[in-house]
Amino acid sequence: MLESLIRWLRRLFHNSPAAPAAHQAPGATPVTDGATTMSQITTIADVRRHFLNNKEPIYFISATNFNLLGIGDWVGNFRHINYIDCFEGQQRNVFVPKEKFPRDFESIEDINNYLLEHKEVIDFIQSRADGENAGVAAFLMFDEHTEEVCKQLGLRVAFPPATLRQRMDNKIETVRIGNKAGVPSVPNVLARVGSYQELCEVSKDLGNDLVVQTAFGDSGHTTFFIASEDDYYKHAEEIEAESEVKIMKRINCRGSAIEACATRCGTVVGPLMTELVGFKSLTPYKGGWCGNEMFAGAFTQEIRDKAREYTFKFGEALREEGYRGYFELDFLIDMDNGEVYLGELNPRVTGASSLTNVAAFAHSDIPLFLFHLLEFSDVDFDLDINEINERWSHPESVDSWSQLVIKHTDESVDLLTQAPRTGVWKMAGDGSVSYDHYSYHPHAAENDSEGFFLRISGAGDFRYEGADLGILITRGRLMDDDFQLNERAKAWIDGIRGQYAGQSLQDPVVEEVAVSHAVGGGNFKIL
Repeated sequence: MLESLIRWLRRLFHNSPAAPAAHQAPGATPVTDGATTMSQITTIADVRRHFLNNKEPIYFISATNFNLLGIGDWVGNFRHINYIDCFEGQQRNVFVPKEKFPRDFESIEDINNYLLEHKEVIDFIQSRADGENAGVAAFLMFDEHTEEVCKQLGLRVAFPPATLRQRMDNKIETVRIGNKAGVPSVPNVLARVGSYQELCEVSKDLGNDLVVQTAFGDSGHTTFFIASEDDYYKHAEEIEAESEVKIMKRINCRGSAIEACATRCGTVVGPLMTELVGFKSLTPYKGGWCGNEMFAGAFTQEIRDKAREYTFKFGEALREEGYRGYFELDFLIDMDNGEVYLGELNPRVTGASSLTNVAAFAHSDIPLFLFHLLEFSDVDFDLDINEINERWSHPESVDSWSQLVIKHTDESVDLLTQAPRTGVWKMAGDGSVSYDHYSYHPHAAENDSEGFFLRISGAGDFRYEGADLGILITRGRLMDDDFQLNERAKAWIDGIRGQYAGQSLQDPVVEEVAVSHAVGGGNFKIL
C-alpha cells in the first residue's frame, strides 16, 4: 500500500508544471510520463518500457538503414541518418541530407564522417539536442575521426573504441581469441608468405587445396582459393603485401551466421542462420555473401547447440578483451563430419541483423540490438541471460525468414532510368512480381508470396558490376536442403531485376569515371 502511494506521488509531482526538471543519478532510468523510476532493470518488461519511454536522441548513422530496419518501433526518439534515401522521403524517422557534395568514398567510415560533417545533419542533430548532450550514435563502421567529430557534436558513440573494434575485426586475431576460448577454427596456419614455394612449405600439413585470407576485408574480395601455382599468382600481390595471412585447409562446408551481444550480465545469443554465398545470380564475387535464411531447422540440433555454445564462449572471451556489445560470428559447418568451425568475427551489427531483429524471438522479448543499447546506457541492469538464451534456443522461438542481397552481376555499366520502389511486392502464380503497397518494415510481408524490397540503387544512379541494387526479405526459405536456390528465390531475383532499366553510357572513359565516383564503387560493402 505504501509503495503504491509513493509511486502515485512520484507521478503526481513529475507531471506538475511547477516540478523542476529531474537530473538522473547514474544507475537510474529516466523519469518519463506514465512510467515509474527503476533503480535497476531486472526484467525484459523493464527493458521494453525503458526504451519505449526513451527521451534521449539515438541515431543509427550509415549509408542506409538496412541493418536496423524497424528498431524505431522499439525505441523512442530513434532516428536513422543515411546517405541513400531508400524510401523516397516517405519515412519519417529517416533523415537524408538534401544537398549532396562531390566526394569519392573509399569506405563506410568515409560515408559516416561525411554525414557527420554535413551542415544539414549537424543542424538536425543540434535541433534535437538537450543542451550539450546531443544523444547517442551507433554505426555499422566508424574510425577515430568519427569519434572526434561525435565528441565535437556532443554525441556518445554506443560502441567500444574504434582502435579496439579494429583489433577485434582482424581475422588473424579472431583465430587467436577463438583458440583461447576453446572455439576451434578450420585447421590452419598463420604466416607471412612471400612466394608460392613458401606457401606450400608452411601449409604442408594442410594438403594442396587451400584457402588464404587476409586480416581485413570483405570475404568476397579477400578470400583466395588456391589449388595450384596458377591460382596463387592470380592473387600473389595481395597475399605477399600482408605481414601475416590465414592459410586454411579447404573443406566441404556450408556457411552459417549467428549474432550475439556481450553484456555485463553475460552474452546473449541469437539463432543460427544459413548463409547464401557466391550465387552468380546475386553476386559477381566468388565466396561473396549474398543473403541469409533463418528457420528453426537450420542444420541439426547438435550443430545448432554447438554453435550457440561456441558463440557464448567467444562472447565471454571478447568481454575479457574489453569488447562489449553487438557482434556476429560466421561458422563453417563441415558437411563431411558435422564439425563446427569458427570462420570470422564481425564486431558490429551486420547484414544479418535485419533478420535477427525481426524474428519471433525478438518480438516476443526484445530485439538483440536493444541489449546493445542497454549495455551502452547509464542504466544499471541485472538480467538472467541464461534464461533468455534458453528461451531463444527453442525451435518455437524461431520463425522462418530469408533475405536476398541483389547485386548487379554483369560487367556492364549504365545509368539507371527505372528502379523498383521500396515496399511490399507480390508474386503471382506464374512467378511474376508486382508492387503492392508502401511499407518500411519486413513484417508487412504477410506470407511467402509477398516480399519486402528495400531499394538501394535508384533512377539516376550508376549500375556497375558489384553495385547493390536492393534487398528482398520474405517469409520462408529461399534455398533447398542442398543449399541451392529454390524456384521461388529464382523467381524473386528475376522479377526484381526485371523492374530495373538503364541507359548505356557507350564510352569506356565515362564508364570508368562513373564507377570511380559511385558510392562504394564496387570496392567496399555499404550494407
